Amino acid sequence: MRLNRPLVFTNKVSSVLSAAAGRRRRRRQTILICAAVAAGSAIASFGAQGAEKGAWITTWAATPAPRWSDDLPAPFGVPEVLENQTVRQVARISVGGNSVRFVLSNAFGEKPLTIGAGSVAIAGKGGEVDQATLKPLTWGGKSSVVVPPGAPILSDPVALPVEALSEISVSIFLPKKTALSSVHWDGVQTAYISGQGNFTNEAAFKADSTLKSRLFLSDVWVDAAPESEAIVFFGDSITDGNCSTPDANNRWPDHIAKRLQETARKVAVVNEAFSGNRVLTDGMGVNALARFDSDILSHPKVATVVLMMGINDIGWPGENAITPDDKQPTAEDIITGYKQLIDRAHAEGIRIVGATLTPFAETFKGLPTEGYYTPEKEKIRVAVNEWIRNGGGFDGVIDFDKVMEDPAKPGYLRDDYDCGDNLHPNDAGYKAMADAVDLDVLLGQAK
Repeated sequence: MRLNRPLVFTNKVSSVLSAAAGRRRRRRQTILICAAVAAGSAIASFGAQGAEKGAWITTWAATPAPRWSDDLPAPFGVPEVLENQTVRQVARISVGGNSVRFVLSNAFGEKPLTIGAGSVAIAGKGGEVDQATLKPLTWGGKSSVVVPPGAPILSDPVALPVEALSEISVSIFLPKKTALSSVHWDGVQTAYISGQGNFTNEAAFKADSTLKSRLFLSDVWVDAAPESEAIVFFGDSITDGNCSTPDANNRWPDHIAKRLQETARKVAVVNEAFSGNRVLTDGMGVNALARFDSDILSHPKVATVVLMMGINDIGWPGENAITPDDKQPTAEDIITGYKQLIDRAHAEGIRIVGATLTPFAETFKGLPTEGYYTPEKEKIRVAVNEWIRNGGGFDGVIDFDKVMEDPAKPGYLRDDYDCGDNLHPNDAGYKAMADAVDLDVLLGQAK
């Protein structure tokens, strides 16, 4: 079990973080196994199963976050409540195995989360699953479970052979009125929501509605192959795959997962990015410094973290931007935040690779939020990138700035890689990012 430890920041960074310091933080370091019984729920720490810990690895993840306030320009777009309905979600895993487990998160819930039933199967088309592979989920041997507020829940192992890069479908039944409070907003994958009833055991799935967010599902584990390891990708919307084609797995870490499968090493890809995320400040999700322990250190067998974050710290504050009342951080503020993440990774024996921030000239031009980019903010980005490349803090560097920049227009995203907002790549851009990554940098192999 890992516990949160007090952090010491410089005065500059502490002033930026002070508003968020007292807020409730998500804890996933201790996985709780909760079994629903007549009198309530029995809870046991995953630490009691310590002998098993080395046998599992995270093969997929989606970072939960709370609903954000209405004053942010992006609508949340997720129903506030479901009741007596089934949710079916699809996840493309990175490495395979013979058994699977699932983590559901009630991290930001204010009330207990009741799961009436659950199932897993190999995914088919349009919400359907392969009936021959459909199996129930249990928790402590029980078919239903109550998850306390602020807690995650880990399912019992399910004997289900799954291949690397395959898609699996997870269904959960929500029998009670359930607030959708722990959500991965930018899922870029269709989630299917039924009408009234429990349809977890149905191969076909008639959806009353769909959305592109993840509801409660935060991790998929498989039994780990010997000598396996995980790489966690820690970022914002560009790592989350914003603007990529839904259901196509075109996030740049998805393409990295394909490339890694061609190597001799068994390496899991864990995407812990969240659209809108910032290093220093909350907003669309909890800031990176606050969620590092829960989203990095909670995963078994992590060898490397890849950090690509900071553009929202630069772009969000300021007149006609997303959060006009926020203080504009300096390059030194962001770099100090990086140094904290580097030190915390190294303290756990984890390598950390830094990725430069991609061009963002004229981001959101013509929109009410066009103040996201200014020439003054570009100077901050350039200074941050210079430190990432030459500051000596990271164990390796991926220079996405050079990959994505228009050679004829410095500071601008290439037109053929731009999804249209001058910030986010399109499918071709995400693939170009992944293709440019030296796998030796990710794996820590000397040439």
